[in-house]
Amino acid sequence: MEKLYSVRVSCQAQAKRVKQGLCMLRKCLFTQTFIGQSAKSKRPKEPGENKIKPINKKVKPKGLKMKEREPVDSSSKSQSILMQVMDKGRFQKLTATLSLSAGQSIELRCKGSNVTWSYPSYLDTFKDSRLSIKQLDRYGQLILTNSTAADTGEYSCWLQLCNGNKCRKDETKTGSTYIFFTDKEELFVPTPSYFEIVYLNPDKPAVIPCRVTTPLAKVTLHREFPAEEIETDETNIIYDAKKGFVYQHPTSDHKGIVYCKAESQGAPQISIKYHLLYVEVPRGPPSATIVASPSRAKVSDGIHVACTVLGEPDVDVNFSWQYPGQEQLERPVIIQNFWRLINRGTGHTTRISKSVLIIEDFEARDAGNYICIAQNLQGTTTVATRVELN
Repeated sequence: MEKLYSVRVSCQAQAKRVKQGLCMLRKCLFTQTFIGQSAKSKRPKEPGENKIKPINKKVKPKGLKMKEREPVDSSSKSQSILMQVMDKGRFQKLTATLSLSAGQSIELRCKGSNVTWSYPSYLDTFKDSRLSIKQLDRYGQLILTNSTAADTGEYSCWLQLCNGNKCRKDETKTGSTYIFFTDKEELFVPTPSYFEIVYLNPDKPAVIPCRVTTPLAKVTLHREFPAEEIETDETNIIYDAKKGFVYQHPTSDHKGIVYCKAESQGAPQISIKYHLLYVEVPRGPPSATIVASPSRAKVSDGIHVACTVLGEPDVDVNFSWQYPGQEQLERPVIIQNFWRLINRGTGHTTRISKSVLIIEDFEARDAGNYICIAQNLQGTTTVATRVELN
């Protein structure tokens, strides 16, 4: 029995030693394999192999980068100086357009010590007290309170560069934004009249100014007679929410009475009516004529000297006179200026501007040359006639 027990103990001890030997052998084999692979992966390095070479990464030499920047003139870049003042003293740079609800107030600021502002002209026409403009030390300030749909339009500012009494606009420091003051009751920007004339000139685009108070409105153009919608092809007739419908190349076929219709989450609204008149008058200084009636007058007769200009319907003409006895301020004369539109047929409309000089009681000193000077944006024309004492 003792012999059997000793044999069992001997076998267990031997098994333990075999197990330990297997572990040692496994560890040895793992170590040799790892070292062998590491040694196998190593090879003599080529010259310069330790340098790091970037992969798929373009590296521009500093000199080349400087050359690319040299031609750029930083002074030619326009810098926006316009900001909106938000709540809690925060500021926000403005984008090309901004939409606000009618009734809201807005404060705009432009950085600079000499700022000039531009805004919808009617605010000046009616001297609106809701508008306040101030120039402070470091910025110009524009505040508009209790806004309405009629305030919709372009708001811009720029820095003035002055040398003595001469000032010019700094084109590099400007700011501009178009503000829509939305009002569901007023989809179209209100106008002071219910009817407007639009002149169609063959050499320049014509604008039907049915502007809207929200850029989300769907706007269509309609002819009154025959009643029909005028299609916009985005080439010859386009729609711009900031301007209205634009006829790029007006023709006599476009004349007539039109109106706009807008829809935005509710019942459609109709704009005022626009009368499109086609004109075809050469651009240039006024084409003037002068006639005296009569050309020979007796003492105490009445005379009329009329100066007439035929021109474009939308071009104003200014008149001035030179006449005998003008330096003698006590000599009474009457000068009447007026204009009217005439239809020359085939859809062409022309403006007749006239200035009439009247002397009710002709005297000997009134005999002589009567000179009319007519001026428009394109130039000046001078015409003369002579009145004789009979």
